Amino acid sequence: MKNEKNLEIMRHSTAHVMAAAVLELYPQAKFGIGPTIANGFYYDFELPKNLTPQDLPKIEKKVGQIVKRNLKFEKKIINLNEAIKLFKKLDQPYKLELLKDIKTKGTTKIDTKYKISARQQVTIYKLGNFVDLCRGPHVKSTRDIGAFKLTKIAGAYWRGDEKNKMLQRIYGVAFASKEELNKFLKLQEEAEKRDHRKLGRDLDLFSIDKEVGAGLPLWHPKGAMLRQIIEDFWTKEHLKNGYQLVRTPHIGNLSLWKTSGHWQFYRENMYAPIKIEEEQYLLKPMNCPFHVKIYQQALRSWRDLPFRWAELGTVYRFERSGTLHGLVRVRGFTQDDAHTFCTPGQLNQEIEKTIRFGIKMLKTFGFKDYEICLATRPKKYVGSLKVWEKATNALERALKKLKLSYQIDPQGGVFYGPKVDIKIKDSLGRSWQCTTVQVDFNMPERFKMTYIDTKGKKQRPIMIHRALLGSIERFIGVLLEHYGGALPVWLTPVQVYIAPVGKRHRSASRKLAKELEEYNLRCWADDLNETIGYKVRKAEKQKIPYILVIGDKEMSGKSLNVRIRGQKKIQRMTKKKFIDRIIKEVNKYK
Repeated sequence: MKNEKNLEIMRHSTAHVMAAAVLELYPQAKFGIGPTIANGFYYDFELPKNLTPQDLPKIEKKVGQIVKRNLKFEKKIINLNEAIKLFKKLDQPYKLELLKDIKTKGTTKIDTKYKISARQQVTIYKLGNFVDLCRGPHVKSTRDIGAFKLTKIAGAYWRGDEKNKMLQRIYGVAFASKEELNKFLKLQEEAEKRDHRKLGRDLDLFSIDKEVGAGLPLWHPKGAMLRQIIEDFWTKEHLKNGYQLVRTPHIGNLSLWKTSGHWQFYRENMYAPIKIEEEQYLLKPMNCPFHVKIYQQALRSWRDLPFRWAELGTVYRFERSGTLHGLVRVRGFTQDDAHTFCTPGQLNQEIEKTIRFGIKMLKTFGFKDYEICLATRPKKYVGSLKVWEKATNALERALKKLKLSYQIDPQGGVFYGPKVDIKIKDSLGRSWQCTTVQVDFNMPERFKMTYIDTKGKKQRPIMIHRALLGSIERFIGVLLEHYGGALPVWLTPVQVYIAPVGKRHRSASRKLAKELEEYNLRCWADDLNETIGYKVRKAEKQKIPYILVIGDKEMSGKSLNVRIRGQKKIQRMTKKKFIDRIIKEVNKYK
């Protein structure tokens, strides 16, 4: 089980054992699919009752009983028509639907644009009384199942389509040993505490309202301040690194997206066109075509290049409701976007600069561990193989020049070009996709972009797409989970919470807040008529770095009663010492 492939086989086999357990408990169960996922598996069911978390121990117990029976996984290859008869007899409509797709398309995939020969035979697996349509492979018997736990129940539309019936999905995790399982569960417990959706509520940063719409966050004052801090830093760093700022609309004419290729290759992620005075417009899924049009507003010379144009541009992409998740998967988000237009001779240097800039930005926010992937040409692509090879080689050269270790992500590129992805690791060791750098020879060709070279001839520029933080929404979600809500002092929306003990201390608290604000510190003097104990607990729950309690002794202004986040001991220090301390803490990130 130390081999990842074998571990995946065991996890898939555990999904079958769980399905067999569900069949014993609920003989009327109809079975959907049961694939492996990261660290475990799930299986979708139509059941005669709605399951609750209280049902999981019962199902888990039954799984354990089946494991102890040492049942064999019996593989059988049968004729397709024979399989249809079998699953009709077993009254399994979802398996019959999959078999019908195999018979007509040769595959169970919903959306396939490639002709696949219809198959005449399929593989089934039998485990006790449970029979499943499955390619396999599986472990030899239930004795080979490792340590497992059923974790949660969720709703899932059959085949991910809201038009289909809602099934019940049971999730589980499985590992080679009990020790590994316990380690994972402990990590998950910590991850739940750090869930950015919970922290968003506790810290009063954002909310998602059903009436506004799923996947469309509302930013509260503190959340908006956090965004502003990040965006201000982003702007300052981009100006320092030779970028110019641009702004583009939220909608564009459909013809723009046809020229760019998004309408042909990215349509499933775009919203339906809006009709305006007999013309069709789209909510933009990308900023890049707009930046191209800015480029085309004037005749460009080789002397002008490179252009580095950056925009915090809000884009809109269609995400199914089942995939939405707090801030990290939304339908409308602001992209940390930029495009570089350069000559072939400038390409290598520009890629290197961009990757270095991206790594520096991530380290500033506290992400020092990361892995790099070079994503190559996907099945659906535009442009010639020669152009793709040229673009991929340019990215690879830059990675080697920077002496960065990387791995290949086969067919992981976007339709218009290969890319370098930098996946950061948070404090729990989880990977998150942030920085991406893409080389594009195709869009300049599609838009007929030109510049005048040293000989006075028209040439095509090369376009580099890049995002360093990715989506601002998603990046904030990752930041919150990385720090467990206890953001570094320079990032936190409220740096100093000032709590007057009683009414007579309020004036001194407000005066201190104004004094600290002159040093560009973000303060909150809480004048509410609450006990000092309640105020301190409130500030601690909101993970404010510094709490200053103002009583009779502090009214003189000579010294402060300072509570530092994460420390139990209260410190007394002069006002000057406190100001020097917090300014030093903020400035180390500048």
